Amino acid sequence: PTSAQVSAVPQPLRFRCTLDNNVLTTEQRQFYEDNGYLLIKKLVSDEDIERFRKEFVRICKKEVNPPGAMIMKDETLRSQYGQSERVVNKVQDFQEDKELFRYCTLPEVLKYVECFTGPNIMAMHTMLINKLPDSDKQTFLHPMHQDLHYFPFRPADRIVCSWTAMERADQDNGCLVVQPGTHKQPLKPHDYPKWEGQANKLFHGLLDEDEKTPKVHLVMEKGDTVFFHPLLIHGSGVNKTSGFRKSISCHFASSECYYIDVKNTTQEHLEKELVEMVHKKYNTTSVELRDIWNFRARLVQGERINL
Repeated sequence: PTSAQVSAVPQPLRFRCTLDNNVLTTEQRQFYEDNGYLLIKKLVSDEDIERFRKEFVRICKKEVNPPGAMIMKDETLRSQYGQSERVVNKVQDFQEDKELFRYCTLPEVLKYVECFTGPNIMAMHTMLINKLPDSDKQTFLHPMHQDLHYFPFRPADRIVCSWTAMERADQDNGCLVVQPGTHKQPLKPHDYPKWEGQANKLFHGLLDEDEKTPKVHLVMEKGDTVFFHPLLIHGSGVNKTSGFRKSISCHFASSECYYIDVKNTTQEHLEKELVEMVHKKYNTTSVELRDIWNFRARLVQGERINL
């Protein structure tokens, strides 16, 4: 072909992880494509964050008990503090809590989510993290990992995490740490880290982390929100302060994503562990990883297609 013909051909492959909808600038899209994350300042209002914080405290005090939610606690602190936010380090799967689930439906958040998933959006995985002040045991250190390890659905490029700081997050209180560009790598094998002390349930980490890969500490102010790719290698440090470091997050996916069978893959042992946990909690007999996710998933915009 002549050079004129070549230049006339559109090049839709330039952007793989973001979609055309005029919300992101070309620079923002390029940054996400190159680095696997994008930070948007002051996206969520102080009023909304205060409402989420109050609901979290109510859950800690057992004034509300959202069905299906997993409340993770540091049992060693309970005798000292009883039922309070000084004990609870995470509320996972809050999709049945009307107040917290509002986060997943905020128009200002969904406006950006749509840039990665398209118009049919499912909320797949929800968490409010309350990083407690840590001891020398590093109980609340989350090892470097890829979130896709936990997900039995694809394609990865149509999944995105929205993570909002509920107060300032920095290196002192254990902010997010990312390895830019690692979202271009495949899913790697994960397992419990081989460090001293007890790792938290399901806090899997990379088995062979490359220490030479550059890391960026995401210092964020209250309301700042980072969107990141499920293959991006990330983690968080310990909280060296006497306060808490709260964040609220949701993994969103296009409802056109599809479930995969994780048998004979690096995710197979995770399926066994999760199925055992569900079996214990609900006394179910046959359940698969996709059933667990199907139960968690909630449509927040558009049409529910596959997930």
